[in-house]
Amino acid sequence: MLKTLGERKARRRIAISLCASLSAQARDHVFFATYGVSDTMDGRFDVLVLHAWMVLEALGFQGEQELAQSLVDVVFVRLDEALREQGAGDMGMSRRIKKMASAFYGRLRAYDEARNETELGAALIRNLYRGDTSHIEQASQLAKYVIAARARLGHSRLADGEAEFGSVPALIEINGDDHDTPRTLH
Repeated sequence: MLKTLGERKARRRIAISLCASLSAQARDHVFFATYGVSDTMDGRFDVLVLHAWMVLEALGFQGEQELAQSLVDVVFVRLDEALREQGAGDMGMSRRIKKMASAFYGRLRAYDEARNETELGAALIRNLYRGDTSHIEQASQLAKYVIAARARLGHSRLADGEAEFGSVPALIEINGDDHDTPRTLH
């Protein structure tokens, strides 16, 4: 029993480290300032879930199901803490957490079902941009980032608490006057 308790504590420490990494990546200002994700609680939640999905998927491929569950547990503890910091009281907390869990697992399912870059871009439009199709190019570029980040995570030492996403690339648009000159959107 002590060995199991020790293993659980070690897994929790690793999950906390992974959660910190994915949270830091999800807070990168480029998602909001450049890619146009709404800089609100909902937008931040959606970017966090996207990064959690990438880590959970990689953990699954690495056979780390117990660590994946520990990560989900830590993410929801952090979400609970964030709600409380925003002033949510105990009375409505259960309802709010259930709603967040439903959204969390729904988004995980949507990303899991995306079979290619185009389908992933469509899932990003539905979830990150709440169906706003004016963000199609941004969603397409984010899909490319997600594919690259998933590859990096596949080589990360997640079981040691190390999650490497890579940097979030600047959004590039081809200038209408000079097709050879890319420029960064702001």
